[in-house]
Amino acid sequence: MWFKNLKIYRLTDPSVFDSEQLDASLARRAFKADNGLEMQSIGWISPRENGALSYTVNRQILLTVRAARKLLPATVVNQAAKARAQEIEEQEGYKPGRKQMKEIKERVTDELLPRALTVYRDTRVWIDPVNRWLVIDTASDSKADEVIGLLVKTIDPLPIENLYVAQSPAAAMTGWLAADEPPPNFTIDQDTELRASGESRAVVRYLKHSIDCDDARRHIQSGKQCTRLAMTWADRVSFVLTESLDIKRVAPLDVLEENNEDVMQNDDEKFDSDMTLMTGELAKMLAGVVEALRGEKSL
Repeated sequence: MWFKNLKIYRLTDPSVFDSEQLDASLARRAFKADNGLEMQSIGWISPRENGALSYTVNRQILLTVRAARKLLPATVVNQAAKARAQEIEEQEGYKPGRKQMKEIKERVTDELLPRALTVYRDTRVWIDPVNRWLVIDTASDSKADEVIGLLVKTIDPLPIENLYVAQSPAAAMTGWLAADEPPPNFTIDQDTELRASGESRAVVRYLKHSIDCDDARRHIQSGKQCTRLAMTWADRVSFVLTESLDIKRVAPLDVLEENNEDVMQNDDEKFDSDMTLMTGELAKMLAGVVEALRGEKSL
């Protein structure tokens, strides 16, 4: 249930995510079963496989995007087109030109597409109208752009904007390391990356290893900045903060999982409980991260 990676956006008008209006908009862009003729397709699917395209618990909304892509390597198309061109040459007595070869490749592609394997990829979206967050569960910029592109086609105009903070994450993380003092309610964990900003772009990484404060200061004095830092919020959620304000490797700590497993629940109740726990904890964690970066900045 827990999102692993967070691409974070701000909602400017949460009212457009009213459930009835949202469901109608999602239905117009629902994922359609493969007809065999498209190389790629994308649309909304039910987060809970119950037919509804949105799932809401305590005003927190969960969506799921499905992207489908045909596996049809160019080498396969080229080989089939070459064989077809050879048949034409033997039958007609001439070698197909560039324009005709292009047409042959297009016909071969259309013939092979229905038999090509399809790979599906699902990406989840969490919408928090209460605290005005929209979060995509991905570490990839291209996948986030894919989801935002579908959202733009689904809801027009889409009321979101990038999250801007008063202090850059790189400057803040560098300061925390240099002072050996994390912001209130946070601790620094064993994953750090420091990068030089000059031509060398030298990088120092500490993986599963605590960085000594004296080492950190030496690297910082030599011109490096912290671009990646593992942290824990309130002894409840661990994560890695990056210089681009992405949050990666999110994981609830044992205290949360143990408390949530104490109550006997069926599958639906457990899903609702997990979603309530995740959205509640992450909303507070995101507010803490923004506060640690000296608050939001309006452009």
